[in-house]
Amino acid sequence: MNSPRRLTEAFACAPALKLEAHERVSKLQIEALHERFERLEMLVERLERRLWLTLYGVAGVILAQAFQSIMGAVPLP
Repeated sequence: MNSPRRLTEAFACAPALKLEAHERVSKLQIEALHERFERLEMLVERLERRLWLTLYGVAGVILAQAFQSIMGAVPLP
């Protein structure tokens, strides 16, 4: 017959194993969230860079058109 001590140890171990498995799953989920967050940060940085390039391009076109209209308005000697 099993001793009371052996039954208690086996019973106490099962919740500990569940807790350990839950901790491992939680750790994997948190790591996955961190990876997704890093990818999102990279995507936002790329989008921001594209936005600034577009803004500078539009400003460049406006300045070029303004310069052309000024040069067209100035009479040549």
